[in-house]
Amino acid sequence: MRSQRDDAMGGHHEAEVPPPPIDRLLAASVARRFYLQNQSKVDIAREFDISRFKVARLLDAAVAHDIVRIDITVPAEIDAPLSRALADRFGLSHCVVVDLSRSEGGPVAPADQRQAGRWLGTAAAQLVSEITAEGEVLGLDGSRPVRALSEAVGRLPSCQVVQLTGVHGPDLAQDAAVAAVRRTAEAGGGRAFPLHVPFILPDAPTAALLRSQPATAETLHQFDRVTKAVVGIEAWDATPATVYDASTERERDTYREFGACAEVAGHLFDTAGQVIPTELNARVISMSAAQLRAVPEVIGLSGGARGAGALLAVLKSGLLTAAVTDATTARAILCSDGPDDTRRARTAYAAETVT
Repeated sequence: MRSQRDDAMGGHHEAEVPPPPIDRLLAASVARRFYLQNQSKVDIAREFDISRFKVARLLDAAVAHDIVRIDITVPAEIDAPLSRALADRFGLSHCVVVDLSRSEGGPVAPADQRQAGRWLGTAAAQLVSEITAEGEVLGLDGSRPVRALSEAVGRLPSCQVVQLTGVHGPDLAQDAAVAAVRRTAEAGGGRAFPLHVPFILPDAPTAALLRSQPATAETLHQFDRVTKAVVGIEAWDATPATVYDASTERERDTYREFGACAEVAGHLFDTAGQVIPTELNARVISMSAAQLRAVPEVIGLSGGARGAGALLAVLKSGLLTAAVTDATTARAILCSDGPDDTRRARTAYAAETVT
């Protein structure tokens, strides 16, 4: 016969020790008041004429006896080490890497991609809320990640919010980009400067005419006042992709030859982080690349299956001072080879802006 000592040393043969018996009705009552009614332990102790230390023990016991089940429903959390590593490598002032635990390690379904985008937007909204000061001018492009930010933003210091790109859909008044600017402005109690014009026009004269319209011109004049810009970063040939979809096959072949990799607010970047001139520049209504470079703080949002290459290209450009991405993308970027010229690129941008 095996002794109790033998059983205790038996490794995987050891039987689980059940938690000590408790007054289940009392534990459930205490747990209900603490978790559901938000009563303090002191108030609960007073009601049941027990010590607050016993209240704490009953709450622990309620979890141990499966009376209370704790289920964390948010499938994401911030990966602080990855955030610091990415910020250090590229000289970023701020970096938030979101670990999408339910999406890591395998293919992501379209519904999960949308959910992942919402959590990136939530993280970006928190970052913007923390680093925006009263009186600043916040610029938002019309990308999907930035629209997700606007849906998650809570309160902001009083600031103006400017739309940095024209709208993508046919409804110029109720487009998602316009709604995002309005929502964000309401969060800070500031004025919204929307753009009720298409992002891409059929020709340069039409674009020039729309730029001269009073309402449009008023918003465009705010571009040089933007102190923080938030932009989405995507693969230039993603689906949908603004520049790619509006280009001819000949133009696409040309951009491929130039090494097109990423798109930001209608501007293409190659794998080295250089801006590629496109034939669409004259008919796109958007903050120019030079204006974007002159903004003191530029926050880039990117993630997903093809986000790593695009974000890496823009990080190399030195354009970004902050980034929000997912853990898979961050790891891929940190494992990438090649010299890091980000700080030198950012210095070159600053010198170019001054001159």
